[in-house]
Amino acid sequence: MSEQVPRALVSRRSLLRMGGGLAATTALLGAGAMSAGPASAAITAMPVSKRFDLTKPSYDEFRGKILHESHHVMQGFAFDNQNVRIFIVNARNGGTGDDLCITQVNFSGQIQGSMHLNNAGHGVSIGVEPVGADSYIWMECDSDGPTGDGRGTALARFKFVNGGTPSVKKFLTGSDTITCATDPINKRIAVRRKEGGRMFISVYPLASAAAGDFSAPLAHFPQPALADEPVTFQGYTIFGQYLYTVDGTGHANPADIDSYLTCIDMNTGKVKSRALTKAGESLVFREPEGLGIYRSLAGETRLYLGFGSRSSMDDPNRYANLFYKNVLID
Repeated sequence: MSEQVPRALVSRRSLLRMGGGLAATTALLGAGAMSAGPASAAITAMPVSKRFDLTKPSYDEFRGKILHESHHVMQGFAFDNQNVRIFIVNARNGGTGDDLCITQVNFSGQIQGSMHLNNAGHGVSIGVEPVGADSYIWMECDSDGPTGDGRGTALARFKFVNGGTPSVKKFLTGSDTITCATDPINKRIAVRRKEGGRMFISVYPLASAAAGDFSAPLAHFPQPALADEPVTFQGYTIFGQYLYTVDGTGHANPADIDSYLTCIDMNTGKVKSRALTKAGESLVFREPEGLGIYRSLAGETRLYLGFGSRSSMDDPNRYANLFYKNVLID
């Protein structure tokens, strides 16, 4: 999943400051933007927030848990903060590669239910929207190819029903390599997709997205390149004004760990911090897989890191592992 991301950055807020106003903003969004209509005149910056200190230690949530589909590594995951649920996506056993399974687990990693969405994509990142006692899943769908290299071309929203068939509502059809992530605290959704061959991030109020309104993004900017590009992109999430990404590959030797977390200010489109993470470094063939945000019942806000692993290099089973960071700074 390595992607070469261009270094040139232009933030929407910078354009507004330069006096371009709505015309400049419209030019930035362009024909390939995430908008279902014309750009809104009422575009504001993301509210200022704290960010996670990526250099602080990580703590275990759970290790070594098998998902409903046992032979494929975990991919993206997300939290229903309101109903205290975790949802993790991975490929189906015996599927085409782009057939995905969403497994609901509790905070001990025990399976609570599962649901399938075939010909969906890769599952790099997903989102969850609580509606009362129900959890609605947001994820890619309509894969561009029936293999493990398939990527979604639209966003799906559907109610999670254990063992049920998804009743899917689709958005932003005709996209290229589209995924999403949700901020459960601030109730926003980030959409990541290619526009003109580059990866862009757009952020919307979750309620607006659920209503099918993508006309007024809160943020829209190209994903910045990193000094050590190319890297293997493995997931993302958002909290407040910041986007967090994880990259790296799987290794049998802990000395070869190359898993990095990056914090990006969505008001500037620039990298704020980047740090190596050794969370779960003792795992067998540890591979970074996804990020998520959760606020505990005690009020602690956490950045969760997912890693796939094996019990041995010969074991066909793949295991899910979650860790978190909890130090916020200005």
